[in-house]
Amino acid sequence: MARTGLRDVDPYTTVEMLRAALDEAGIVLPSLGVDPASPSLKLIELGRVRADVAMRLAHALRRGGPAA
Repeated sequence: MARTGLRDVDPYTTVEMLRAALDEAGIVLPSLGVDPASPSLKLIELGRVRADVAMRLAHALRRGGPAA
């Protein structure tokens, strides 16, 4: 899969894609959303999570292999 440049990435679509992938893994990030304070940087707010949620996230990422 080719890498996508910053200009090509819609942060709102990205948030929904990430939310769906996390949901499939049974993980909820309550504060997940687009950071409205930095529209030109297209930052995604992941927020804070409990340690057990972070551990499940780490396990899910390891099972999925390297990012494309």
